[in-house]
Amino acid sequence: MSFPEPYVHPPITTHTHTIILLHGRGSFGRELAEELFFSNTTNNQNLPTTLPTVRWVFPTSRNYWDTKFEEEIPEWFDAYSLTNIEERQELQVEGLKESIKYILEILEKDIELVGDAGNVFLGGMSMGMAVVMWVVVHYLASATGNNKALGGVLVFSGWFPFARQTEEFITTAGADAAGFQRLISSVLGGTVPGIEDQESITPTSLPVCLLHGTDDAFISVELGRQSSRILQKMGMPVEWHEYTGAENEGHWIKEPEGFDKIVRFLRSHGMK
Repeated sequence: MSFPEPYVHPPITTHTHTIILLHGRGSFGRELAEELFFSNTTNNQNLPTTLPTVRWVFPTSRNYWDTKFEEEIPEWFDAYSLTNIEERQELQVEGLKESIKYILEILEKDIELVGDAGNVFLGGMSMGMAVVMWVVVHYLASATGNNKALGGVLVFSGWFPFARQTEEFITTAGADAAGFQRLISSVLGGTVPGIEDQESITPTSLPVCLLHGTDDAFISVELGRQSSRILQKMGMPVEWHEYTGAENEGHWIKEPEGFDKIVRFLRSHGMK
């Protein structure tokens, strides 16, 4: 079964940048776009108005059989528990691998469309963030030392699948392209397609903006803090932001402060 077509919100003016954002479990691309664009910055403007040159791409996941709920729901992979992310985590592997491959294909197409990888940002909410974490690992594993890095990573209210194994592996094996390739093989199985093993190549780091509510009722803020720590060990410069009082029982971006931080992050990395 193929993935649905992404929802695309075109730029208001000349297209200079692209932002690709992944939704959470039980949602879909257009719904995330509507929720995101309904919120405003302190200037009382939504994100498309504030960033008029951005093409917004919202992929939608397949429907997967969810083992915990015993039904098919829109999700990027089968996550049995969000309170204990290691419980039956072997169920995550198949969906993760398929979703990673799909998002890497979208990235390649949008980089070609805008003409510069540095003008493309990747992000996700909740389970969407979880997929993005492993897309980043694959991206770093394919580094040759010459590839232009993405503009950055924007994630919130999520977690890093196989976090403990990833942190232990990086601590012992190091954060270079070859190490990331071995990590993928060890945790998910297989290799990075089309990439030959590299020796001691340090990938170009990707700036990360990570937001998480301390009162998040669905994904513990401790999982966000853990993700931030792992990304830093991977060589990523991380902007970590905690807050309270966001909508959806804390499982969202605090308005307007969180949206101000998103805009500042994007503009500090080349977006107008």
